[in-house]
Amino acid sequence: MSGRLETTFQRLRDKREKALIAYLMAGDPGLAETEQLVVALEQAGADIIELGVPFSDPIADGPVIQQAAERALKSGTSLRKILDSVKSLRQRTEIPIVLMLYYNSIHAMGYEKFCRAAKAAGVDGLIVPDMPPDEAGPLKGPADAAGLPLIFLLAPTSTPSRRRLVAEESHGFVYYVSLTGITGAKLSNVTDIQQNVQKLKKVSASPVAVGFGVATPEDAAQVSKMADGVIVGSAIVKRIASHQQDPGMVGHVAEFVRSLKTAMGEAVR
Repeated sequence: MSGRLETTFQRLRDKREKALIAYLMAGDPGLAETEQLVVALEQAGADIIELGVPFSDPIADGPVIQQAAERALKSGTSLRKILDSVKSLRQRTEIPIVLMLYYNSIHAMGYEKFCRAAKAAGVDGLIVPDMPPDEAGPLKGPADAAGLPLIFLLAPTSTPSRRRLVAEESHGFVYYVSLTGITGAKLSNVTDIQQNVQKLKKVSASPVAVGFGVATPEDAAQVSKMADGVIVGSAIVKRIASHQQDPGMVGHVAEFVRSLKTAMGEAVR
């Protein structure tokens, strides 16, 4: 299933670089700002954008991302409007865009209708944190038919058989969760992450990206030495929240993303 994700990871491999995957909560503080941020973060060095779809009961998310979801919902953000935004962005950028959304949001629209609409809008993959691969049957068929890769999360406590299952079922990349808990916690034992990523790479044909707990350029540099991609979420969302009344908000966030990508580049040289 060759698409923007595969092409991006291949291009980075050829250059001996690692992917910086930047998470944004779509609609925080508004969808117009989200579109501006996507373009600015690409220019600042982000290789892939993970767009969160706001949901009222996000089980995997810590307070920073929960509050962002509340702000997005208050600004009138909906799944349909987010897909319209992705379609609009496709006139300006070819950066891979992955949606991170909860099962209920897809179920409410209908699996086939959602998958067709997401693909038509220009979405490149789906992360559904409350849907493990062994329960993904209803979505897998429509997603495969639409050419939408499903990306699954793997916890550090996973058994070898679980690791194999997630590696087999994930397309685009495998999302390795660096710690047990919610987004926004601090990066845990780096040695454990390294060992688990190595085990995962032995059974995965897809690239491995590490998320949860990557908050600083130093964290991003450390993780980039062991994984194919580094996912940064809460640290970006926190900067959007603290600068949302500031007309220079987009620039502040882009500068932070640039510092992450620079640190990653220096670490793998």
